[in-house]
Amino acid sequence: MGHGGDKPRIVRIGTHKDGNFRSRIKEQYLLDESWMNFDKNKPKPSDRSIFRKNIGRVLLSKDRDSYLQIWNNIDFMLRENRELWGNKRNIEKERKIEEEITRILRERFSFRFIMIDNQMERIGSKGLESSLIGTITRCKLCKPSASWLGNYSPIQKVRESGLWLVQHLKAYPINENDKEIVLSAIERTKSWFKA
Repeated sequence: MGHGGDKPRIVRIGTHKDGNFRSRIKEQYLLDESWMNFDKNKPKPSDRSIFRKNIGRVLLSKDRDSYLQIWNNIDFMLRENRELWGNKRNIEKERKIEEEITRILRERFSFRFIMIDNQMERIGSKGLESSLIGTITRCKLCKPSASWLGNYSPIQKVRESGLWLVQHLKAYPINENDKEIVLSAIERTKSWFKA
């Protein structure tokens, strides 16, 4: 909660490449349970999602679990890393962490979206994504509470920003043109729901 503890707080702003919005949401919330069928030769769900990986980091850091070194430092999306370091993985532990991440996301998080068709308008350092992150970062009332899970992050930028992000934290906030894009996108999104 933010704004004095009585309003839901934005903790992440993200976007997607054209055509993969639904698959990104499915990955974040693990709506396809088959992704839990991983082993030392297959990446875990958090290897596909930095958001999930960050929550896993926090859970391990909070418990002062030495497995954080493996979770944090080895990208098992890369086949080469799976072959080199797969024997260091504790698949049972990873499954428990992934289940906890999914529970946390499903119980504590909700998401909102607005439709912006032009990928260049929404993604990257020149897109709306970075300006929105820059705006939230500067909001004095959007700071996390003392009980925010992210306070246990081993990543200083996450702890300091109060966001599950490390990119675009110092981006310029939205300007008047950006506001028009957002307002227009909100109206277009509402119309899409009604259609």
